[in-house]
Formats: sequence, C-alpha cells, structure tokens
Amino acid sequence: MARLFGTDGVRGVANTQLTCDLAFKLGQAAAAFQGKTILIGKDTRLSGDMLESAVAAGIMSMGGTALLAGIIPTPAIALLVRDLHCDGGIVISASHNPPEYNGIKLFDAQGFKLPDAVEDEIEAFVQAGGAAKESLPAGDAVGVALPVDEACELYIAHAVSTVADEGIDFQGLKVALDVGHGASCMTSPEALRRLGADVTVINEDFDGTDINVQCGSTHLGPVRDLVAQIGADVGIAHDGDADRVMLVDARGNEIDGDVVEAVCAIDLKERGLLPGNTAVSTVMCNLGLSHALRDAGIDLVQTKVGDRYVLEAMREGGFVVGGEQSGHMIFLEHNSTGDGLVTALQFLAACKRAGKSIEEAASVMTRFPQTLVNVQVHDKHAADGNAAVQAAVAAAEEALGDSGRVLLRPSGTEPVVRVMVEAASAEEAERHALAIADVVKAEL
Repeated sequence: MARLFGTDGVRGVANTQLTCDLAFKLGQAAAAFQGKTILIGKDTRLSGDMLESAVAAGIMSMGGTALLAGIIPTPAIALLVRDLHCDGGIVISASHNPPEYNGIKLFDAQGFKLPDAVEDEIEAFVQAGGAAKESLPAGDAVGVALPVDEACELYIAHAVSTVADEGIDFQGLKVALDVGHGASCMTSPEALRRLGADVTVINEDFDGTDINVQCGSTHLGPVRDLVAQIGADVGIAHDGDADRVMLVDARGNEIDGDVVEAVCAIDLKERGLLPGNTAVSTVMCNLGLSHALRDAGIDLVQTKVGDRYVLEAMREGGFVVGGEQSGHMIFLEHNSTGDGLVTALQFLAACKRAGKSIEEAASVMTRFPQTLVNVQVHDKHAADGNAAVQAAVAAAEEALGDSGRVLLRPSGTEPVVRVMVEAASAEEAERHALAIADVVKAEL
C-alpha cells in the first residue's frame, strides 16, 4: 500500500483521494499523538472549508480544542503554534499544486514538521480506522472549536519585526507583488506596506478555484509583466500557502532560492550571524551557489532533495539558513519552516544593507547552465553499481573539472533516473548530459 504521507504531508484530489473521512481521522490522530489543543489554518482552496470542518470534528471527537485561524499562510501556523502554546498545528493546503488538490500538513508544538517515525505511527492509527469508538468521550466531554481572530495580525507583526528591529525599512522601494490567489493575500501586502514599501498587488482576490493557476511563484510571467508596467524595483511571487517565494529584478531576471540564499548567507556572515560559517541546501542547488559561498568563505552542506532534510541538517549542525532552488527558504532565527514572506523581507533587507539594487545584489551569484535529462529505466536504483554508467559519469566529471558537475539520482515517484549536468556553457552541459543518458538507457 502506498505511504499516506508524502514529502510534505498528505496530499490528493479533494473529496476523492483526500476525503472527509481521512481528514477526520487525521484530526483524531493529531489529538491522540500531539495533544488536545490544535491550531488549524488553511489556504484559499474551495475544499478548505470542508476539510477544515472534518479535521476539527476529528479533534473535537477526542475531547480536544480546535483553534481556527482561517485563511493564513503555512509559516504563520508554524509560528503561532509556539506563540499560542498549542500542542500541535495543522495546515490544510496543497501548497503550489493545482486548485483541485488539497493537503493536510501537521506541525509539532515547536512548529516543526513531524519526523518520519511519528508519521508512521499516525499512518498506522488512520489505517486501523482511527480512535476506537468505545474510547471516545461522550456528551459534555467532547471538544469545541474556537476562532483565532488576530492570527494574521500576529504573523504580520512578527514578520515585520524581523527587519524593523534591525532599523531597516523599505521607504522608496517600489514592489510588484503576486500573491497567486492564495493565503498570502492576507499578510504579505500589509507587511511590505508597514515597512514603507510602495506595493502594487495582483491576484489578490480568490474564488477557491484559481489558486496557483498561471500565477504565483511557479508562473513568473504575471509578476514580470507588472514589474515592467509600473517600473518596480523588484517583483515578489508566492505560492498558494506562501511557504515559498520567487523574485525578479527590475529587468525581469529571475531570482530563485539559490540566489536568495547566496545573498542572505553572505549578509549574515558579514554581520557575524552565520554559525559555523555554513549554509545548507540540497544536491540539486546550482553550482553557482557553492562557488559564490566558497568565494565568500562560507561552507555549503548539501542534503537530499526536500525541505525536511535541509531542516534536519540545520538543526543537527546549529545552522541558521538553508533552502531550495524552488524558493523554499528556512531562516531558523525567525521561523521553524519555510517562510516566503520572511524570506522576501530578509533578502530585501540584505540588499538595503549592502546599498545595492536588487540586480546588483543578485549578481553575487552566477548561475551555471543546467541540463536535466530524465531516462526511463527498468531498475532506477542500479546506476550506482553499474560500471559503464559510473565510467561515463567519471569521464564527464574529469572533462568538466571545477567548472561543472554531474548528478545522477533516481526519481522518488517514477521508474526514471535523472541525469543533471551543470557546465560553463549550456552546450557543454547538454552534450555531457546526453552522453551519460545514452549509457544509462543502454545499461539500465
């Protein structure tokens, strides 16, 4: 049977794969494994109300209290779980996925995503049918649901304080903002305006079926167009639950998570706030990030793909900044999970401190051209032990030297081996990637 939890909670098409029954049992599990007071937030999807009701009913059926924060970004729930002294948090969101999907993400009392071992226990609980009926409270022992009226305001105030407390404001900064018909419509425009920015927002309305559709952090066209139209200094785009952010400069050049991490890590080091002189990313980050950090005297720890592995390495090493190319960045001094608003504010503050335009600040990192080839195979795990494949990789690595790299990894979901090559030129990256892919195809 397929594992209930993916890399970021339980996901599926709402009401067919992610059903009210499943949501109810996950609500019960939250109360059983984490405690009786659970904070719930959701993004703007149409199915959010339905699943929120089911999750809350599960919590109340265990005698627990469901605190309802309403439409709010995922990172706000991670923050408020701690600030409101809750036993756990639940976010109903499928992040950057299409509107028909939804998801249920669980956080512990410290605002961290649950470890695999706890997810496994919850999965066993759900598959066993949830709580035994004879163990459930009855009558006046059942729980209640209470609204949290100031939830968005508490989060906005926190995000603003992460730069305002350093004496930074954004007076004179013209911002184009795409909130992607998602949860950040409640928070990001207000936070930026409070810091003095001149903000023009698009996709701020929502009808529950337009979240992430041709907009937001996975579709930068609309924010690029807005930057050009209003002559903005920077464009900012969130995904549906605002745990990510992607930016563009005044000329429309993309600024991804790698560039943001380079700028922010260097800024932290210069202020003596980078423990171990180390930042964390995944094996899929651009080679330009490790070069930019190396040139600044910063070490880079690289993990498996997935923000949970980035966070794991950060907590183990006592590091404060980590992220992914997708714009999912963690600033552990400010929040316990990826936080799109805090990331945007930290990046803009770093540019301001450096006295540079967005484009000038981003030029600290030069992105290496990257080619990714997906090869259908019979055994995606056989590449490591195959002599011909390893010889092809070694030959490419020798030819590339310090100005490129090769990465082979099996897909997490398909019978595919991903061949990724970075090089000084796009032609060179493609040539080496195709050469290795041909050997993988022949051998596996």
